[in-house]
Amino acid sequence: MDITSILEEYKKGTLSLEAAQAALAERGRSHTAQTADLGFAHIDLARQERCGFPEVVYCAGKTVEQSVTILTLLMKKYDNIIGTRASKEVYERLLPDFPDVQYDDLARMVYQRKDTTIVNGDRTIAVVTAGTSDIPVSEEAALTAEIMGNKVMRIYDVGVAGIHRLLSRADDIRKANVVIVVAGMEGALASVVGGLVSQPVIAVPTSIGYGANFHGLSALLAMLNSCAAGVSVVNIDNGFGAGRLADILNRMR
Repeated sequence: MDITSILEEYKKGTLSLEAAQAALAERGRSHTAQTADLGFAHIDLARQERCGFPEVVYCAGKTVEQSVTILTLLMKKYDNIIGTRASKEVYERLLPDFPDVQYDDLARMVYQRKDTTIVNGDRTIAVVTAGTSDIPVSEEAALTAEIMGNKVMRIYDVGVAGIHRLLSRADDIRKANVVIVVAGMEGALASVVGGLVSQPVIAVPTSIGYGANFHGLSALLAMLNSCAAGVSVVNIDNGFGAGRLADILNRMR
């Protein structure tokens, strides 16, 4: 039984307190046991049940063999799986066994998306990008949100250096339920968008910029110091984190 059923049975009186406690304890043990020990990694096989989406594999720093082994295990179990910061070699190794696997060069994501159901069809996530150079991080965010079942609207290259470009799309941005803003350099776009919309804004600083940008630190600090209310900030270049947070928010009314 799932947790809701256990609690309902206890509430109705058809399950004693001791039996309910035992059932909950057994459920906890079964979830704890739902890991796969690969020697070099312990894979969480119950994350979808707990959090709504399976474990996502961060491939950077792993060998191709390690990434392929982990992704193979997950792709056999789940319809939709994501590997971020993956090389094309990982994709090529997976393709013979998983014909549905795809690779996006810009986002550097390898993914399997068998289930294309849009679970939030009446609610859109807007991904707004300051410059063309920010698109790789934006695509990581957009693809993440799409694979998790969201409708995504991309609005690219509307940075504050030519603010008329942004203002011409303001009505489109306001139609979204959640807005992701991706910007490098001085990171000003997040504050401007935050002052134009009533929806939650997720700011993503990128490492795009000249020397004083400090590989994205200046954009990060600018976004953290935003004077616009309702702006949250993820880490530098963390498109995946923004896409996942937007997915969670978009499932809420």
